[in-house]
Amino acid sequence: MEGVRVTGRVTTVSRACVVAGGAAACVLLPTSAEAHLVTTGLGPVYDGISHVLMSPDDLVPILAMSLLAGLNGPRAGRSTLFALTMAWLMGGLAGFVVGQAPVPGSVAAASFLVLGGLVAADRRLSPGMVTAVAVLVGLVHGWLNGAGIAEAQREVMGLLGIASVTFVIVALVSAFVVSLRAVWTRIAVRVAGSWIAAIGLLMLGWSLRGNA
Repeated sequence: MEGVRVTGRVTTVSRACVVAGGAAACVLLPTSAEAHLVTTGLGPVYDGISHVLMSPDDLVPILAMSLLAGLNGPRAGRSTLFALTMAWLMGGLAGFVVGQAPVPGSVAAASFLVLGGLVAADRRLSPGMVTAVAVLVGLVHGWLNGAGIAEAQREVMGLLGIASVTFVIVALVSAFVVSLRAVWTRIAVRVAGSWIAAIGLLMLGWSLRGNA
């Protein structure tokens, strides 16, 4: 039994390190803060998919929102799946039409901090509360994406790619978290949230320093 406990602790630490390393690697990837799309040569939809997968400003909040939804159960996971995707798409269309973002780019850092903090705290939230957070995150980040697409004079169809990959990520990650039963797995998810919050704090400090 002692050997099993030791092995479990080692596994927990190793998985937490993998999550932390992955998050740090995402932040270190060169990306555009203006939410411009990557050109894949396969069309605007694939450009949108590539943008999310290569942009931590969007990918990490999607992952964090998925973790938060999963921690709060199946109902929260299902509502977040549709709420985040549709809000992201609607916000993107609004941003594309207006052509500029009403919030500064540092909002991405703030979303890292808030979502990561909620995951790390592991406070039980109602499905309605989780859905409201998902809608807010989707509208803000979607608007930034839409404004970036308009500024770059790219096709609005790129938003379909962004919404599609958002749906897939939330479906997979939230379902995986909901399926977790062992106590240590929930702790590992909270560790991931704390790293996301820490990264958000660093990004926010860096952006404020740059504006000073």
